[in-house]
Amino acid sequence: MGTTNKIQNRKQETSDDRPVAVVTGGGTGIGAACCRSLAHEGFRVGIHYRSSEEAAQNVLADVKDGFLLSADLCDPVQVDEMVTSLKAEGRVDVLVNNAGSSINSDINSMKIDEFDAQRSMLRGTWYLTKRILRLFMLRRNNGRIINISSVVGHTGNGGQIPYTMEKAALDAFTKSLAKELWGRNILVNSVAPGFIETAMTEELPPDVATNILSNIPLGRMGKPEEVADVVAFLAGRGNYITGTVIHVNGGLYGG
Repeated sequence: MGTTNKIQNRKQETSDDRPVAVVTGGGTGIGAACCRSLAHEGFRVGIHYRSSEEAAQNVLADVKDGFLLSADLCDPVQVDEMVTSLKAEGRVDVLVNNAGSSINSDINSMKIDEFDAQRSMLRGTWYLTKRILRLFMLRRNNGRIINISSVVGHTGNGGQIPYTMEKAALDAFTKSLAKELWGRNILVNSVAPGFIETAMTEELPPDVATNILSNIPLGRMGKPEEVADVVAFLAGRGNYITGTVIHVNGGLYGG
């Protein structure tokens, strides 16, 4: 798709002043669940995807009043194009930084370009957040930024050093940005899921999955909707919460 960014199926309602939420990686897994939950809360939802257009279209059909956004977040030019296209919506009240990737390899096997690919995702999150802040939230002195990190950013996980570094950095980004935005009524928080039933965890070998479950007090993996419920709360009602990490992991890690 190159650098083409699209907004699709947007209602032409210039008087519509409902809040807008943008969810990156909104076509699948936790991101898709966040889109549905935010739509249920009354948000118009921007569903971002990079390559999973069909899945994003399915989510769009569920949320009904939403629009699609396409960009490779590792490419600043595409991020700029996506943010510019959002001007047609008039506002962005909530940004959910959910998009990510996981390149798994032990330290001896991982190549520099693989490590850099993981690092680029963190840069993309930083850059998109910067652009959304400057164009929308700082002008209104209002907004919510919700970063989806991970329990492994706190516990570590063998064979996932760049991924765990990225997620730990995302939580540090949350805490620092919350302080930078002191007094601007822009709240910044992280939601750190544990092991959630997604395509990624479905690929775990049975013995690995069994070992994981043995360490979760609730005895099961979480559901994407259980993470999305926390995101929706922060987006709409968490008025006195900022600069914090909320763990959703069934007791695997207490923070």
